Amino acid sequence: MRRKAIMVDVDGVLIAHPDAGGWSANLERDLGISAAALQRDFFEPHWDDVVHGRATLRERLTPALGALSPSVTADCLIDYWFGNDAHIDARLLDELAILRSQGVEVHLATVQEHERARYLWERLDLRSKFDGIHYAAALGCSKPAARFYRAVEAETDLEAEAIFFIDDSAANVAGARACGWTGALWTGRETLAALMLQQQWRVR
Repeated sequence: MRRKAIMVDVDGVLIAHPDAGGWSANLERDLGISAAALQRDFFEPHWDDVVHGRATLRERLTPALGALSPSVTADCLIDYWFGNDAHIDARLLDELAILRSQGVEVHLATVQEHERARYLWERLDLRSKFDGIHYAAALGCSKPAARFYRAVEAETDLEAEAIFFIDDSAANVAGARACGWTGALWTGRETLAALMLQQQWRVR
């Protein structure tokens, strides 16, 4: 059988926080740091470099926290962030496990920096459930740029038409389709099997 693979986005797909405010919804209550201030002082000026592997998470987060809340260390915030952003969709994971048992490869294709990618792969043990993880900091590019999808193809040695991709971003799905992947928008309201049927994508 020709190799086929499901590529799965992480945030908003495999992992979806039950609170609309996400992992930082209670950040000020729990750690005394305003989510808006963290966005302003860390994410807006530094995240692009961090998530594309041009800087490490800690080298940019530590000085930002020093100005925002010197009593909160980078270790403390990272533990809080990663731990509160680990709500895995068990139903989707079960569907993927069935497909994998049928010989379909399942991979993560995600915009992550190195530390959280390692946390997902090792601490959450996604390495036992997926065949690979392909992420922005390691590739040096991110969705929806064509470079990202082509880099994933190169890493996996998969043909574009052999890939079925799910993401919660319409732009990312469009980028995948432009590269020849079969893409479907994930809303969490439909099963993976239903999306595959809609797109007429078959395992065999």
